[in-house]
Amino acid sequence: MHVVTTAGHGGHGKSALVRALTGRRPGETGAWTELPSGRRVAFVDAPGDERSVPDMLAVAAPASAVLLAVAADEGWMPQTREHLDALGALGVRFGVLAVTKADAADPKPALRQIRERLAGTALRGAEAVAVSAETGAGTAELTAALDRLAGRLPVPDPAAPVRLWADRAFTAGRQTVIAGTLAAGTVAVGDELLLMPAGERVRVRTIGCADEPRDSVGGVSRVVLTLRDAGRVEAGMALVTPGAWTHTTSVDVRTRFGEASGRLARRMTLHIGSAAVAVGLRPLGPDTARLTLNTRLALHLGDIGLLRDPERRSIAGVSVLDVRPPTLVRRGAGAARARELATWPDRPDGAVVLRRHGVLRRSELSLMGCAPPAGAVALNGEWVADPAHWRSLFERLAEETSRHAAASPSAPGIPMEAVRLRLGLPSRELVAALVRPPLRLDAGRVYGPAAGRVYGPAPAPAAEPAPTAVAATPPPPWAAAVERLRADLADAPFEPPSAGRLEELGLTGDTLAGAERAGAVLLIDDGLVLLPGADREALRVLSGLPQPFTPAQAGDALGTGRDVAVALLRHLDRLGLTERRQGENRLNREG
Repeated sequence: MHVVTTAGHGGHGKSALVRALTGRRPGETGAWTELPSGRRVAFVDAPGDERSVPDMLAVAAPASAVLLAVAADEGWMPQTREHLDALGALGVRFGVLAVTKADAADPKPALRQIRERLAGTALRGAEAVAVSAETGAGTAELTAALDRLAGRLPVPDPAAPVRLWADRAFTAGRQTVIAGTLAAGTVAVGDELLLMPAGERVRVRTIGCADEPRDSVGGVSRVVLTLRDAGRVEAGMALVTPGAWTHTTSVDVRTRFGEASGRLARRMTLHIGSAAVAVGLRPLGPDTARLTLNTRLALHLGDIGLLRDPERRSIAGVSVLDVRPPTLVRRGAGAARARELATWPDRPDGAVVLRRHGVLRRSELSLMGCAPPAGAVALNGEWVADPAHWRSLFERLAEETSRHAAASPSAPGIPMEAVRLRLGLPSRELVAALVRPPLRLDAGRVYGPAAGRVYGPAPAPAAEPAPTAVAATPPPPWAAAVERLRADLADAPFEPPSAGRLEELGLTGDTLAGAERAGAVLLIDDGLVLLPGADREALRVLSGLPQPFTPAQAGDALGTGRDVAVALLRHLDRLGLTERRQGENRLNREG
């Protein structure tokens, strides 16, 4: 099945056209028909009045193509232009033109007008048909044109992760009904999905498509799902595959259509899928900007959306460049970020992402919608690294070990945890993977090359660290306790264990002090213990909040209590990464 949205000025006969083509009223979930080739096409009827532009965008964004209607007796109208601009910003490239009400006036002048207005747009070559829903004239020709269009539409990947944007939703008792356009992937009865933005797990009870019950359905399709005990639902929410999307409140984007980013309003509405989200906009470069969203969205790199300012009637298309953008806390960071983004394509791939991050888990790339690039350094089954970054790390490690040996000849080796912190690596197993001749790992310390030795770039690491090196590394006395702490914090990284739980874990007294000295834990306040890097991750989360924010808002965003949020904010203040202002509000310092 393919899904086509209607577009055009109010009163130009879009709904009548859908009824003439399908024999059905458009209704809440659309109407469908079978084309002569046997392909099926479903229509979602977009409202045409000025006040309903957000509703039009909600149904148009996930659709495969557009049926643009212009009445022969009125011709091109203001709302036609606004719909066309919105479709262009959303990247819609496929469509059919219908000159409606051909029984009321000669369609030729309207057709010439349409061709003039579409020149220079993606729809300039779209097939056009004069039709009358009243008499039925041209309906067969329009059906044939739609059939030819359906044959040219891209076929989505049935194995792609699911993201179903709800453009209709309601709850009756314990049952929730969601209608929307499934753009790709497959949904089956019994599947467990996440309901965004809350991220609550829900289960699919029934599926309807083309007025029939289904056990499963693939994109592109117009579907109606029922869920049980899903709680409050509304249009604009999304059902997504767990563990397949980045849930974010901050993105860097490229503006692809409309005004330069610096001329856009600082408060706009982002339309993506069926969602309409208020955003704060910070211009970076001429065509790049940082968007801070007031709610979480499930996104991939390359996602396309539209920014709209209803007051100024201005719009701009955007493509998502980064779903995990870096915080901009230093003077000049914004300009540097703009220069970096200027070199990126509209849809960054795994090579671009890995080049920025240096080292990532494969799962992190997948959450961003990327595959590991062919040239990536495979460290083990979990991690991959950018080749240039990995060589640079090896060279830095060789310099660090040589400098340390010269300064401390009686203790020439550097502890693995110290190496990890100096190189900014997320895991000590990456330190072990990095150590190769002429460097060596012995008893948990990294030693540099012998005097006079010449070393070159890091060779490709083995699939696993050398067993002898691992066997020779005695675990520190706090190692087991830290591993238990890591398990406790896996699902709640900002919820420090209580004093009683720390005692159960064995993280008290000298053991805790030793773990802190080694950088294996982060002590943000007396008795508040988290994992290393939690402060930087907290800063990333907090940078996505509307500025300024309160400690209570910080606690909500981090999924922790107000007291812990206050302690984290004080810790970030001490690092100079945030600042405190009147009323307990806190602002990120962004340069």
